[in-house]
Amino acid sequence: MTGYRTVVITGAGRGLGLASASYLYARGWRVVAAVRNVEAALAALREATGAADDDPRLVGVRLDLLDQRSVETAAATVRDLTGTPEVLVHNAGIAAAGMVEETPMDLWQKMFATHLFGPVALTRALLPGMRAAGAGRIVLISSAGGVRGMPAIAAYSAAKGALERWGEALAGEVAPFGIGVTVLVTGVFDTEIITDSGTTSFRDFTGPYRHLHTSIDRRGRAAMKIANAPEKFAAALAAALDDRGPYLRRAVGADAVSLLVSNRLLPARAMHQIARLAMGLPRFRAMAASRTHKEASSNHG
Repeated sequence: MTGYRTVVITGAGRGLGLASASYLYARGWRVVAAVRNVEAALAALREATGAADDDPRLVGVRLDLLDQRSVETAAATVRDLTGTPEVLVHNAGIAAAGMVEETPMDLWQKMFATHLFGPVALTRALLPGMRAAGAGRIVLISSAGGVRGMPAIAAYSAAKGALERWGEALAGEVAPFGIGVTVLVTGVFDTEIITDSGTTSFRDFTGPYRHLHTSIDRRGRAAMKIANAPEKFAAALAAALDDRGPYLRRAVGADAVSLLVSNRLLPARAMHQIARLAMGLPRFRAMAASRTHKEASSNHG
């Protein structure tokens, strides 16, 4: 055997996944990049790491989380090429903006398939080997949207919240077999996913939610200017791979730390108001039509 510790990272071709894969490779890990476009991901990773084309510590596996057959094939390929991995990192994700009224149902389905159903399927396929090894760690990458339901990204927020609840349940199931689960709650990081090009937008800036969109968009762009460097996340992930507890939840970034502390100490009503004020949203009923106006409209009808 090679003696390498193997980590499988989904979505390792860009953003936090690319930064993490590069960081871990530099520290002696064998990295399996599970991605949709293997050639592009390996090219990016080789450029970032200086790895040779035939380096056995850098492996690419095609994975489409929306395709069950692709997930099963990817798991089989991982087993054939590297054996049972020590760590599985569910990092792949997509972003979309729009109010619940504006976002189509196929987006919700794609969001849950990417952030929950695909990761569950890949984990199921790799768990037998990890159980047989009696060790391993599964790392789930969550975000502020998984801690609190965030306006204008409800589909993403719901999927990340579901990912966290799955991780909690999974931890109780696999702990007796020596497998641990870590959830990393990320703050805002400087990657493509927070930009216009990395986010699918369903926002209607001329519709009934136009004022909310304008306010949220303005504050979001301000937050992008102080986003954390991806390398900071990579270092935190590397530390998490050495976790020994059955279930751990870590915040990555000062903004994520602040959110987790506030969410633990403050009641839900207070957190709702804090989020509303932070996003510059109108107060309760501020945009509702008055009863008098409704009655007048009814009488004229």
